[in-house]
Amino acid sequence: MAETDATKLLLVDDEPSLREAVEAYLEDEGFIVNVASNAEQGWDLVQRETPSLVITDIMMPEVDGYQFLENLRNDPRFKGLPVIFLTAKGMTADRIKGYEAGCDAYLSKPFDPEELVAIVKNLLSRRETVEASSENNNAELDAIAQQIAEIKTLLGEQGNAKPTPSPIKIELTPREQSILNLVTEGLMNKEIARRLDTSVRNVEKYVSRLFSKTGTNSRTELVRFALQHGLTE
Repeated sequence: MAETDATKLLLVDDEPSLREAVEAYLEDEGFIVNVASNAEQGWDLVQRETPSLVITDIMMPEVDGYQFLENLRNDPRFKGLPVIFLTAKGMTADRIKGYEAGCDAYLSKPFDPEELVAIVKNLLSRRETVEASSENNNAELDAIAQQIAEIKTLLGEQGNAKPTPSPIKIELTPREQSILNLVTEGLMNKEIARRLDTSVRNVEKYVSRLFSKTGTNSRTELVRFALQHGLTE
């Protein structure tokens, strides 16, 4: 998998033999592994060079895995960092406590290193999917924000001048007219839905109808068309 090409992991465990064995196995799988013998060292390493995933023991002196995880989850930089708990404890209550603390996976010792690698790859793949989805959503929001800015510019240019109605006659339903008016004000679909006490999906449907009726393909084009042809009220 692509994740193993240069993915950095952090392994935190106070047992030297287990730490060395797990480190060696993960490196054989192509991962870059930073190791720490306790939570304090682990916290320092995380801040120095943020890993893609953390594997940590629970039962450690001074600061245990639960506290270490709490520190990670309380820091905005590491809130979404995948964390796997390794522990000799296998009781259901301990697992529940681990998941409630915010761990992503829980592996009881002794464990099969192949299972650990499978969990690591799965969590990394899921994180990659979430990040890609987030990037797409951000791109869509940026595009909408750009359209809103253009709409406000159009409105500013329009000023108090009365539009010259075009001979083109477009029949709009009362609901379409209401939504067109709000789009022209620069409102986004969520804001329009809130204003009209309806669903965002319903607003999207009407905006699509307005695109179709006016032959436009974006909110900016729609607003420009509405202003040019006197369609707003």
